[in-house]
Amino acid sequence: MSHRLPSGGLFIDRSSPLEFRFDGKTRSGFAGDTLASALLAAGQGVMGRSFKYHRPRGPLASGAEEPNALVTLGRDARAEPNIAATRAALAEGLEAASQNRWPSLACDIGAVNGLFARLLPAGFYYKTFMAPRAGWHRLFEPVIRRAAGLGKAPTQADPDRYEQIHAFCDLLVVGGGAAGLQAAMVAARAGQRVIVLEQGAHLMARSRVDGAEIDGLSAEVWHDRTAAALDQRPDVQLRRNTVALGLYDHGLVLAEETVTEGAKGAPRKRLWRIRAGRVVLATGAQERPLAFAGNDVPGVMLASAMRDYLTGWAVAPGRQVVVVTNNDDAYRTVLALHCAGIAVPAVLDARAQVTGALPAQVRALGIPVLAGQGIAQVLGRGRVMGVRTCHQAGDGTVTGEFACDAIAMSGGWSPNVHLWSHSGGKLRWDMVQAQFTPDPERPPTGAGGGPLAVVVGAANGTASLAGALREAVLAAGGTDADLPEVTEPDEHPPEPVWIMPAGAPPSARAKMFLDFQNDVTVADVQLAAREGYVSVEHAKRYTTLGMATDQGKLGNINGLGVLADALGAPIPQVGTTTFRPPYLPATLGVLAGEARGALFQPLRRLPLHTQHQGLGAEWEPVGQWRRPTTYPRGGESTLQATNREVLAVRGAVGLCDASTLGKILVKGPDAGRFLDMIYTGRISAIPLGRCRYGLICTEQGFLSDDGVVVRLAEDEWLCHTTSGGAARIHAMMEDWLQTEWFDWQVYILDQTEQFGQLVLAGPRARQVLAAVTDLDVSAKALPFMTSVAGEVAGVAARVHRISFSGELSYEIAVPAGDTGRLWDARLAAGGDAGITPYGTHALHVLRAEKGFIVVGDESDGTVTPQDLGLGWAVAAGKADFLGKRGLQRVALQDPDRWRLVGLEATDGAVLPEGAYIAAPGRNAAGQGNVQGRVTSSYWSPVLRRGIALALLRHGPDRMGEVVELPLIGGGVAMARVVAICAYDPDGVRQHV
Repeated sequence: MSHRLPSGGLFIDRSSPLEFRFDGKTRSGFAGDTLASALLAAGQGVMGRSFKYHRPRGPLASGAEEPNALVTLGRDARAEPNIAATRAALAEGLEAASQNRWPSLACDIGAVNGLFARLLPAGFYYKTFMAPRAGWHRLFEPVIRRAAGLGKAPTQADPDRYEQIHAFCDLLVVGGGAAGLQAAMVAARAGQRVIVLEQGAHLMARSRVDGAEIDGLSAEVWHDRTAAALDQRPDVQLRRNTVALGLYDHGLVLAEETVTEGAKGAPRKRLWRIRAGRVVLATGAQERPLAFAGNDVPGVMLASAMRDYLTGWAVAPGRQVVVVTNNDDAYRTVLALHCAGIAVPAVLDARAQVTGALPAQVRALGIPVLAGQGIAQVLGRGRVMGVRTCHQAGDGTVTGEFACDAIAMSGGWSPNVHLWSHSGGKLRWDMVQAQFTPDPERPPTGAGGGPLAVVVGAANGTASLAGALREAVLAAGGTDADLPEVTEPDEHPPEPVWIMPAGAPPSARAKMFLDFQNDVTVADVQLAAREGYVSVEHAKRYTTLGMATDQGKLGNINGLGVLADALGAPIPQVGTTTFRPPYLPATLGVLAGEARGALFQPLRRLPLHTQHQGLGAEWEPVGQWRRPTTYPRGGESTLQATNREVLAVRGAVGLCDASTLGKILVKGPDAGRFLDMIYTGRISAIPLGRCRYGLICTEQGFLSDDGVVVRLAEDEWLCHTTSGGAARIHAMMEDWLQTEWFDWQVYILDQTEQFGQLVLAGPRARQVLAAVTDLDVSAKALPFMTSVAGEVAGVAARVHRISFSGELSYEIAVPAGDTGRLWDARLAAGGDAGITPYGTHALHVLRAEKGFIVVGDESDGTVTPQDLGLGWAVAAGKADFLGKRGLQRVALQDPDRWRLVGLEATDGAVLPEGAYIAAPGRNAAGQGNVQGRVTSSYWSPVLRRGIALALLRHGPDRMGEVVELPLIGGGVAMARVVAICAYDPDGVRQHV
């Protein structure tokens, strides 16, 4: 049984006892403990239940790779599920609960699944509960859904706060082991800015607990001195409790820091975005388990983890420990156990010949080393009670039996290559060490084609400490003079062992676990191979090997070995699965940072927000903006307010806030030809002071945005975009300019938020404008589609004579801070003219009466300018522009495409927006093909009937035809195809 040793422990402070609760029971530990070490010290060997069979599970590892001991930390709103107990630092008052069990960890009713294990093999969910749908499906789906998952996510709002930090350095080192610290020290001495990331609270290097010597010092002392020296340097940040989540292009590393200082108001976690000139990955390696019958029984643990608990936390995993291995490293655990006074009845070594310095030391202590032996069976279920041995090369026939209460297993080491793989680094198979290692010939590439990262030490497959330190020095730009002296024993390479024994019967293979979290066994992988899942990616998904929080850290290589044996193929040919970020599960709160609640999407308010509120405006979201929809008066409904505002614009004058329109300034010697490439029309041909309607297409030829472009100077244009498209179009322009036309002299500035823009529209608009400006705004001086600069209401402004309503209209742009002054002046000047503020509802009715389109209503990403009757805005004679080749595709010139038309309900009603137009030939049930859809539909108070725009097959050729629109809930609406412009088709009113 596990227990605390009376002395020792590198990481614990026995003078600082702590109390915590696990599953409602109060326990005690010490400062420096993890939750796992404290529970083991208290004799709590079972900490969780497996996913499928609900088998009792104890901790298998000591670090981030732990698959079994997953707990929920905290309670209520602060509950955080699926946290490895090996990563959770013990704190006073910590509350933790086990998961995936009911009613309790000791007595879990879900364990009944184990009785039906033969009925629940790999992929059983693909083969059962599917049919008949009315029976099995309805019965079992709710049960399966309730059983899915491990921990339970909290339902209350998270009360904690999270920070996000940007950092920059010359060298980023991931890993605080010997190689990582040495690389950091070499770079720091050369005057470089260095950041070191260590995922644990302690610098948990293998060499620190393995007894090596560096520069004549014990590795423990060398680590402490080196870390202290780095902590003292102003140019070095040594970030503990910070895990690198992912390595991305251009040296970007995303990291999550768990904050431990506990200061009032401190964040719970921090997200680091680190840009590094160079990245050194000193992420170490993870010990592999061995696959033998019963290798998941609580008390079976990785040999290195057992060594960590002994040395780091003074926790003994048991009183009698059998060690089973295929490599020399496990003998270090034997020596550590012996030094702690723990009996080792035997060492079972799968290799036929066992030689070397470490095994010799063990034999000298009188501990039996049984070569060529393995485990046939683990005795016990809730905890280890003994082992039965067998010949590794045999069929599992029992050769002996040993009483024990813990088993240390070691199947070799797997380099931690996740970060290397995140940005495309490839792997190669090392036959000697039986592991996948980074391939230096195929690295992830950074800016300029150079390697994005360099891997050193155990992460690079380097077995010796001396070799790891040499790689670290060279990666940091050092020389042989920077190399410390290392004393360490020589080791022999491991012998690959995928199952134990090699000829184990099927009954034993069904109890050999590869993925401890998901209950994937050797038998499951072999079944997948027999059923045709020969791709490792397919086998992974069929069996769930390496999924969930484990992500292949422990069982991946063993699973590949079993699959390769089943297919009769070498492991390199089978390959490995793809590692993707994040390396460890990340809290959603830290990824969001402050972007949650009211700040989930920052709310952008108009410069006139207060004035609109004072007028009783109703609001609607337009991207991140909030725009007034209507200004109801005296209990008016939304429809009544909209009708009043529309009639005011048509009969007198209206005032609208259009500040959300995108305003992108494009300037430079090459600005004209740049805009000719962006827009479908000839923007460079616009005369000074003139305006032109322009379209922007995607490369595929589909409409992306539209707006009026104004030429301000010989080399300067102002491009208006849709309200929701400003940021998108600005980013698109910058993207093309920086990646394709980077040698063009063009400068782009998004001025959307710098200027407010008010629309004055209606027959009396000129009268109102003339009252607040000395500019000549007559039809002769300022005709339609022209622009002029001057003062309006004492404010420097630019006046554009453009119209989205079909009425005489002016759009006046002023600095955002002056928008309120202009608004008040316009309202005051227009009092006698009956000026009325109008919102977006009225704006849409006005534009629909004229047949003007709105991107996002009449277009949906599959619509071309020609579909909307805007072919006149496409300069087909231009040499090139975005979308030109796309528009030439046969499919986009198909005469059967849906094209824009107007619709008028035969009864004058408002047609349902989004309704489909039925094609002839529907069956008795009313089902059939469609030939179009309604894109916009409104009530027109001017025409006193419903109006609509629609896309219809052969639409412009079908004027006067009556079409059917099936209605939701039954019935049919009848509508006549009409011209898209229902009001003032000759445009007389906007030209006056």
